[in-house]
Amino acid sequence: MSAGAIVGWVLVALALAAIAYTVHAIVAVRRFMRLPCPAPAPPEPVTLLKPLHGAEPRLAENLRTFLAQDWPAPVQMVAGTNRADDPALAVARALGPEVTVRAGAPMLGGNAKIANLAHLEAAADHDLLILSDSDMAVPPDHLARVAAALAQPGVGAVTCVYHGRGDAGAWSRFAAAAIGWQFTPSVLVSLALGVEHPCMGSTIALRRETLERVGGFAAFADQLADDYAIGAAVRALGLRVVVAPGLLIAHGCLETSAGAVWRHEMRWASTLRAVNAAGHLGSVLTHPVPLALLATAFHPLAGGIALAAALAARVLLASTADRAAGQRAAPLWWLPARDLFSFAVFLASFVTRSVDWRGARLRMRGNGRVTADR
Repeated sequence: MSAGAIVGWVLVALALAAIAYTVHAIVAVRRFMRLPCPAPAPPEPVTLLKPLHGAEPRLAENLRTFLAQDWPAPVQMVAGTNRADDPALAVARALGPEVTVRAGAPMLGGNAKIANLAHLEAAADHDLLILSDSDMAVPPDHLARVAAALAQPGVGAVTCVYHGRGDAGAWSRFAAAAIGWQFTPSVLVSLALGVEHPCMGSTIALRRETLERVGGFAAFADQLADDYAIGAAVRALGLRVVVAPGLLIAHGCLETSAGAVWRHEMRWASTLRAVNAAGHLGSVLTHPVPLALLATAFHPLAGGIALAAALAARVLLASTADRAAGQRAAPLWWLPARDLFSFAVFLASFVTRSVDWRGARLRMRGNGRVTADR
């Protein structure tokens, strides 16, 4: 058998394994959405930490969802920016007196978001802290469900799974599809198998004491994957980091061009490679359509059958994910192009050595650490 034929059969085998993974992902999404919520936690005051950057589309609407919670205890929001002239400040101030606004966070290291959070931490009034990215939107029971999960014995932090929502036109919907149709299902598969312990910037809820025990936000000043590093530090204390069961919140995608989608997804993929190289390599199995398409170049019949099965499985997964989110991330006929784009990002992530974060160039220095170009 020629080398080309062997490569072709390897690709067919990988495509079939990826199809099996996709079927498992469909089951994982359905099971996650049926998980029961833990018993309610006693209401207590909470501080929401919101690092902001720019007047994003729907920023005020997103922030209001965190304030409009079914929670019968005081809720303080502390929002802030790295720059004193950031237009997001006016948006935060307009929300009302329950929002404390801080500006001009001094840089601590390569990660500007962490510098911002360290600045906000000093203004937090309450013991229960919930930090989340500015582009997140949540349902009215978000706080109650997160607090219930945090109240479980041995839990040190709670995070949330999210779906994509296009907020800035077609390219933002293209980006949202990658989250809903690929990223979110992969997280839920990892949870079902118990092979990953995610901690994501969508939501990180923890006690002030826990944050102090891991060194405060300043301890993560040079971490590219700051959310992952926070979760790892909490686990190192002997505490669990859990996902709020059955809760799916929205991530507003803001990309307005193919280049913006590429830069954002390269940062994500490079971050995953930096914190878990083996797991990132294994994520090749989340790409059944490109693998089957490559296989057809060597074995047209077997590859063609695998391609048809891969497309069917991916369409079913995308439809299942959209139903869980309660909205269509993007038109389903975009799926083949979306999958090929994601595969190109996956391949390129193995050779990139710097990433873009909101206009700043961050150079990767190993062990998940970064430095910022000045």
